Amino acid sequence: MRPRWSSGPSELVLVRHGESVGNHADLQARESGAEYLDLDARDADVELSDTGHAQARAVSAWLREGGAELPDVVIASPYRRAAETARLALDGLGTDLVLDERLRERDLGIFDGMTGVGIRARHPEEAERREKLGKFYYQPPSGESWADVVLRIRSLLTDLREGYDGARVWLFSHQAVIMSFRYVLEEVAEQDLLELDRKIQIPNASVTTYRRSGDHLELVDFADTTAVDKAEAAVTREPSQGGRGDEQA
Repeated sequence: MRPRWSSGPSELVLVRHGESVGNHADLQARESGAEYLDLDARDADVELSDTGHAQARAVSAWLREGGAELPDVVIASPYRRAAETARLALDGLGTDLVLDERLRERDLGIFDGMTGVGIRARHPEEAERREKLGKFYYQPPSGESWADVVLRIRSLLTDLREGYDGARVWLFSHQAVIMSFRYVLEEVAEQDLLELDRKIQIPNASVTTYRRSGDHLELVDFADTTAVDKAEAAVTREPSQGGRGDEQA
């Protein structure tokens, strides 16, 4: 059931993290047909690339120039690339940053660091299981399904609705998480959500905005790259690390 917002934030802004070295490694692995990414750090510790730093600073400049009203509350995924994007975007603005693990990237479990090619080659039984269950409900071994991510988002939204009445809330997170917000806030059907995720790679450091209208949060902008465009920084759309396991079938 679509959440009703008779109280809670007046505005909810979702920002995808800037380009990370993991995004870049993932792209290289796909292009070369490798089974694994050339990346040593665990997913939570993957840092921003030079381009990602520029994108985050572009969001900061955009805010300073009045591109959007300053946030009252800022919450970020504790994963380094998202938290670092938030800190750079908010630098000098005097807004406190809260880290919340419910905004973290989808956990791929034993598939972390693998490409779709690697998963199909080394775990064909899991590719078959995913085909049977479907992408939304399939849970990689020791990892999370999309449905698991949605449960996290519902929990966070409940807290926001009860504790941040009238506030402008900014959330710094990841592609699968932002798509999950769309699933919950707009009651997007499962198949429509997955089709949207197949067609659209949310650009790094892009901004998705909801505003309260009546008793609902209504989508105003989706995956908007105005901040990055104005700074003439590179617009990148690398797949999220949490989405790698979705290629296996």
